[in-house]
Amino acid sequence: MNFSTPKVMGILNITPDSFFLGSRKQTEKEIAQRVVQILDEGADIIDAGGYSSRPNAAFVSPEEEMQRLRFGLEILFREAPEAIVSIDTFRAEVARECVEKFGAAIINDIAAGALDAKMFDTIADLQVPYCIMHSQGTPQTMMEHTQYDKLMPDILKYFAEKVAALNQKGVNDIWIDPGFGFSKTTPQNYEVLKHLEQFSVFEMPVLVGFSRKTMIREVLEITTEEALNGTTALNMYALTKGANIIRVHDVKEAVQTAKLYSLMLKTHNS
Repeated sequence: MNFSTPKVMGILNITPDSFFLGSRKQTEKEIAQRVVQILDEGADIIDAGGYSSRPNAAFVSPEEEMQRLRFGLEILFREAPEAIVSIDTFRAEVARECVEKFGAAIINDIAAGALDAKMFDTIADLQVPYCIMHSQGTPQTMMEHTQYDKLMPDILKYFAEKVAALNQKGVNDIWIDPGFGFSKTTPQNYEVLKHLEQFSVFEMPVLVGFSRKTMIREVLEITTEEALNGTTALNMYALTKGANIIRVHDVKEAVQTAKLYSLMLKTHNS
């Protein structure tokens, strides 16, 4: 994938409890419509998940997560056989089945291997791009883990260690996700965003996900349904700070943002 222009990742939640009500897709018709919508609106990647990772999300067994993904991926690849699909999971067995049986292309792991000891070896075996996110604890406990000695140095050290461990196993196609909304207070999220360009030290694609999150709603005192404008504002700012991939619920608006940013960059460099 060429990252000379920003890429847009559209969210497909095959879950009953994702934080944004409008994103929950469970029936065959809903999933099919969502897949078509994501691609029609111009997304480069579909990110499919069967386990909501919002704070305090309900625990879902590996069997239940895989059952949801099997159902969703069969519909997805029937509707869009050529789609580039990312799987949002922290479980190695789920990652393996989605890649080997369905042809998923990317694994997007909110725990960067911390919640499944087999994940790094599995990725080394599968040899697919692997997105590692910064978080601490589990989706149920992550907001209890917002203490840092020094926020940015701690997060950069976390990624340096993960990347070194992955490189040692022969994994080199790695994406970095700073983990906005995960194990961070609202002020901490903005502190990371302020220093986003520091992640370029890894010379790896940087993915950001702000879509309708608490860090927007809390500042603007709005609901999830009202948070699209704030999402667009932060996406544009993140692109100017070096983000390569924006992960969103609202694909059309993100694609427009990426297009305008690319034009600005081209004009600036000409």
